[in-house]
Amino acid sequence: MTTQTQSNLTPSGGSRATPMATQASATSNDYVLEVDNLSIAYETRHGDVEAVRNVSFQLRRGETMGLVGESGCGKSTISYGLVNFLGANGKIANGSIRFQGEELVGRSESQLKALRGDRIAMVFQDPMQALNPSVRLGDQMIEILTCHHPIPKQEAWDRAVKMLKKVHMPDAENVMNRYCHQISGGQQQRVVIAMAMLNNPDLLIMDEPTTALDVTVEAAVLDLIEELKQEFQTAIIFITHNLGVVARVSDRICVMYAGEMVEQASVYQLFKNPSHPYTRCLLNCIPKLGESKNEAVLPPIRGRVQPIAERQSNACIFSPRCDYAKSECNAARPKLQKVDKGHIARCIRLEAAKQVPSKSHQNPVDAPSNEKLEPLLDSKGLKVHYPQESNSVASLFGLGEKKVVKAVDDVSIRLVKGRTLGVVGESGCGKSTLAKGLIGLEPITDGQAEFMGFDITDAVSARDHKLIQEMQMVFQNPDSTLNPSYTIGRQIARPIKRFKTASGDDVKAEVVKLLKSVRLDPSYYDRYPRQLSGGEKQRVGIARALASRPDLIICDEPVSALDVSVQAAVINLLLEIQKVYGSSMIFIAHDLSVVRFFSDDVAVMYLGQVVEIGPAESIYAPPYHPYTEALLSAVPVPDPEAEQNEIRLSGNVPSALNPPSGCRFHTRCPRRKKMMPDGGKLCETTPPQWQEVGDHRILCHIPKETLEAMKPVVH
Repeated sequence: MTTQTQSNLTPSGGSRATPMATQASATSNDYVLEVDNLSIAYETRHGDVEAVRNVSFQLRRGETMGLVGESGCGKSTISYGLVNFLGANGKIANGSIRFQGEELVGRSESQLKALRGDRIAMVFQDPMQALNPSVRLGDQMIEILTCHHPIPKQEAWDRAVKMLKKVHMPDAENVMNRYCHQISGGQQQRVVIAMAMLNNPDLLIMDEPTTALDVTVEAAVLDLIEELKQEFQTAIIFITHNLGVVARVSDRICVMYAGEMVEQASVYQLFKNPSHPYTRCLLNCIPKLGESKNEAVLPPIRGRVQPIAERQSNACIFSPRCDYAKSECNAARPKLQKVDKGHIARCIRLEAAKQVPSKSHQNPVDAPSNEKLEPLLDSKGLKVHYPQESNSVASLFGLGEKKVVKAVDDVSIRLVKGRTLGVVGESGCGKSTLAKGLIGLEPITDGQAEFMGFDITDAVSARDHKLIQEMQMVFQNPDSTLNPSYTIGRQIARPIKRFKTASGDDVKAEVVKLLKSVRLDPSYYDRYPRQLSGGEKQRVGIARALASRPDLIICDEPVSALDVSVQAAVINLLLEIQKVYGSSMIFIAHDLSVVRFFSDDVAVMYLGQVVEIGPAESIYAPPYHPYTEALLSAVPVPDPEAEQNEIRLSGNVPSALNPPSGCRFHTRCPRRKKMMPDGGKLCETTPPQWQEVGDHRILCHIPKETLEAMKPVVH
């Protein structure tokens, strides 16, 4: 490990131009960051284990380096290692980290603190990790400035407000006086980005900053990152598992696998000529916007990233999962080889790797018609309203107007056996509430809902035993639904015993059969949830939903938190289950590419209402509802050369407590003033009626002929 006894870091509030930095920058080709042969290890009772091995890259001012790979590949470990934020048992085992020519390895904690938040800033995946819930946002932002620079509080306040405006924060002055729980998730992320940029850092590290955001908010944040990079010429490390996002924001990409860099190239080189088998497999796992399950198959990567302690040091780290591995791959650890100028890959079989096929294609398979068959599920005018508590004096005496949150308001959907209905929309649009209302976890306020010909407007506790058996749900977060105290086998066996889908002596055999159906071997029967990965837990959740052999499975964001490889495996699993058991599905997700691939029909929800519904292939091609068009334009496309219309929605989803009059979307609609003869005044006062456009319906005032003249979002 390199050590340095004399500090050359700038003291708080001092000038950044030290003699050492000036001299180094003159000989480092303007590199902001130079990482050379970096290895990071964690001390355990069994000795040191290397989480990152021999990683090297350089980053210039105004350049973005994307770090991609599955969970456990070392992306975040690298980012924490750059500023030695590794915890008590983490350490830089080898290598060099030069920041603007200054060696960081071996620096003291106080010296690194002078850098963090000033010259090097970081944006975390969850903004709540960076925001203090008990301190006003303005005070937190002021502290960032005054901690590193001796400036008056009022000047710090003015600079913070100015930066909030730069990140397009509405009503920036009032936001300074709010707490983090009083703003939306997208606004919280903008505050964190503004905090990171306050001191005009030379290096900005962003760790999955858009993973938990809606596609529209994600698009706005990515636009913002590009604007700030252009204005401040900040060097950025962008960590993500979303290859669509990395294609949009990065200049260069570093692909990580099991702690090693397996490929590095410019963004155009990587997507045009992916050379390592792992990179090609990652790209194959992603459904492209417009692809459907009837035309392509997503090939998942078998197995999973090996735990740190099980990784081989003298062989290709990817060989256990590589379909093109030979005996020579295990003879020695491969070295990085040149593919092209500025393009390197760690593989001894680069020519063979080019043979990794793209997505396999299949003959179209027609799903059952949604019109010709009797509906399995049919709802009309469905409403789920929540009474709003009030602390006013009038409410204490039963006076005044009673307010309700209109989470789901007049929704009608129809689903036949064997088909999948995808439901998309931003957070707060009512997708999950609709699912919970249908399954009986939330009380239905008004409307009709029938399942298998039976009324399901009552709560699940009042439903017939048979109805509960035939309708099951897969939740977004399996950790919240799996009991950590019970084994996997016991948890899957419970619904089998309750619904008597197998006799007492055959229960264990049925559990093993279900485990195999979700690609888990019998050894998982005696394991506990803490012993499983996120993808494996989600498979257990699916197996448990299948235990009652239901006719309808409602999937609420089942793949949103998964790596692309695990996502592909879960999607294929659900498709296979549907094919074998003939189950119908409602699939809720915010990833429009996944919804298009998986669904036969799509319903687009906005502020408690369905604004467009019809066959998936019709929803994803003009004519669109303006809201659908905006959602599609915000989807990150995994192709840096793809041309995509930029249609950005202003503001946030209005409150369901007091939705806008007329068309609920009119306050954010980018089309109404240009496409409506009256400039959109009708949209402000009168609720729209359904228009039949081809084989789908659109809830919009804009004339059908005008909508049909719209150009495709991606072309």
